[in-house]
Amino acid sequence: MSNYCIQFAKEILGVPFTVGQVQITRARDPERALRAAEIRFARAHGVEDWRERADTACLADAPASR
Repeated sequence: MSNYCIQFAKEILGVPFTVGQVQITRARDPERALRAAEIRFARAHGVEDWRERADTACLADAPASR
């Protein structure tokens, strides 16, 4: 299981602006991490669908903690 960092961004005039970030500490694969982050982001912002607050979700491995 890996750690993932998912950044959510809103695009304005083609330029992405980060509006939030979610850390997923345990996920079997990147797709599950992305789905979990989408749900968590939506709940944190009080919306049904994360796309109401952001246009894109970018997935990257989270840095390893020491």
